[in-house]
Amino acid sequence: MSNSWSNWSGFVTAEPRLLASPADPGELCDLIRTAPGPVRVVGAGHSFTPLVKSQGTILSLEKLQGLVSHNAKKHQARVRAGTRLDSLMHILQGIGQGLPNMGDIDRQAIGGALGTATHGSGPTLGAYHTQLETVQIVDGLGKVREFKREGDQETIHAIGVALGAFGVLSEVTLNNIASYRLRRRKWVLPIGDMLRDFETMMAAHRSAEFYYIPFSGYAQFIASDFSAEATTVRPTDDDEGSLRTLRRLRTGLAWLPALRRRLILGAVAKVPAEDYVQDWLNVYASDRQTRFNEMEYHLPFEEGPKALAEIIELAEKHFPEVYFPMEVRSVASDEFWLSPFHKRLTCSIAIHHDAANDPLPFMRAVEPIFRRHGGRPHWGKMHSLKAADLKKLYPRWDDAMAVRRDIDPQNRFVSPYMADLFGIEPSPLGI
Repeated sequence: MSNSWSNWSGFVTAEPRLLASPADPGELCDLIRTAPGPVRVVGAGHSFTPLVKSQGTILSLEKLQGLVSHNAKKHQARVRAGTRLDSLMHILQGIGQGLPNMGDIDRQAIGGALGTATHGSGPTLGAYHTQLETVQIVDGLGKVREFKREGDQETIHAIGVALGAFGVLSEVTLNNIASYRLRRRKWVLPIGDMLRDFETMMAAHRSAEFYYIPFSGYAQFIASDFSAEATTVRPTDDDEGSLRTLRRLRTGLAWLPALRRRLILGAVAKVPAEDYVQDWLNVYASDRQTRFNEMEYHLPFEEGPKALAEIIELAEKHFPEVYFPMEVRSVASDEFWLSPFHKRLTCSIAIHHDAANDPLPFMRAVEPIFRRHGGRPHWGKMHSLKAADLKKLYPRWDDAMAVRRDIDPQNRFVSPYMADLFGIEPSPLGI
């Protein structure tokens, strides 16, 4: 009897021959050598693309979690790749360390977050993979390989963003910073003002992002900066309540846009500004209960406001069913070969659609806008690009593929989806 698997949103499903959760590194190596191919690895299943989907084997790293060792002087921590971010935050706080930055979801496994270039926001802050000091992987032959920044920097740049196709991450050492506090502020402003002052506002804070609320004309701006002040109470999140309100207005007033806009504007005007100080681990993440599907593209920083203006116009003219806020962030440039932030300061724009609805018409309509503005897709979020498209976006593409062949010479980690993405032959079913 076949096994069943689905991602967090339920959009991607699979019926692999084997679902396995290795209990230790030795078992992980044995499974990679002997399990039915193609072998794909899953963390929390929070990607919206078919990265994990396989008719062969899906390996879960849920039993390979926790702290291995740490260096207090260098603020480094070695952790197992299956460690969930919510657990990792508390582990690091307990040893006096903190992640330099985070996204707003803490359910992912660190291995999956690294492999898909998951990120937070801030023009001087890189994605999780920029913290890599050492990388331990199990290659396509079931052998453990370890790479260190000193001496293996080129290889780490090649495999730091690897989509689970260069080997299975087993342990990583992260360069962190000393534990810290943040002052988090949140307020609303007209979207026209936000787009006009985009560069100034995004650069004025250590971390800044904003959400555009469709059909409202307003953005919610969020700024976070280091603070030495005493902690204060974090206001109770009501994001889920706000989403329910937006969904009700969408459902009841989809074809009365003027009334819908007026009511949304009234609701936005009542949202109180926030201003609080908390330890870092109590600031970044929000509880996301409403399931959604997501597309995110990473554009040259200066293209962000223009692209967002086009997306807003498209959505409000042709997609009245959309109600999820659009998320806009910035990410620092880095040197990783398959990083969407490779050698450019980036503006990231994410669009979402309720998991109860078909996301494809909206996503397909918006994607050409992203592409016209030079966007690179988030590896874990919906997009339609194939190898020929991606090769044009990544200057070190061929170099990365050569490293991949060396680590996985038999294409053990190459599913049909990965084959299309990389332009290579998929792994045969079976061993």
